[in-house]
Amino acid sequence: MQITRRLEFDAGHRIPDHQSQCRHLHGHRYAIEITLSGVVIDAAGNPANGMVMDFPDVKTLAQRHVVAAWDHAFLAWREDTTVVAFLATLPEHKTVLLDRVPTAENLARIAFATLAPVYRDSYGNHLKLERVRIYETPNCWADATREDVAG
Repeated sequence: MQITRRLEFDAGHRIPDHQSQCRHLHGHRYAIEITLSGVVIDAAGNPANGMVMDFPDVKTLAQRHVVAAWDHAFLAWREDTTVVAFLATLPEHKTVLLDRVPTAENLARIAFATLAPVYRDSYGNHLKLERVRIYETPNCWADATREDVAG
């Protein structure tokens, strides 16, 4: 069985090598969807009876490990030295330095790699992360799966 939980956050970024508008500093209202698979818990008296995982628990873990860090931050590629230097001049600015250019594809891969061990069998029902989907806009998104992250 699979379940999916969606969360939203706001963040800025830029794609330094882009040939169009995305090379400029800008922001998005991102959404992240976390899809998990596992066995439905069938245990009377268990608060998770009938569930793969309680949706608030899915949210809490995603919030703690990804969303809280990225929300209202500027997601910067650490090799984008001009922007990194500029952001360092802003007192108490929330900047997250990434090892990859902050495209939707890379954000999905980073989030998947971060969250996969967090969810792995945390309910004792063979729970595992199947997919992380990052919406950069309502019409544009990227999906990361185990195959994408392992490669």
